[in-house]
Amino acid sequence: MNKKIHLLYGFILGLILTLIGSYLFITLIMKTDFANGINAVKSQNDFGKVITLGAIPNLIAFFILLKMKREMWARGVVFATIVLAVSTIFYL
Repeated sequence: MNKKIHLLYGFILGLILTLIGSYLFITLIMKTDFANGINAVKSQNDFGKVITLGAIPNLIAFFILLKMKREMWARGVVFATIVLAVSTIFYL
């Protein structure tokens, strides 16, 4: 398959894993439902911190993809992490 498609798959995987990681952080660590957790995070201006902690599963996915010899997918996950980091810096 085309390498750009694999890169896109990795990028989408990285975004989805960050969303899942952020959801798990808010529901398990903050012990609140997702909507109230997002509102609390926004009011405290800690949204960037939650996104950063939510990106931890990307690290695990990166090494699993490298082990499976899916280098372009792994690059996509890294690219998603970089995009999230830059958007966190400039947005927040």
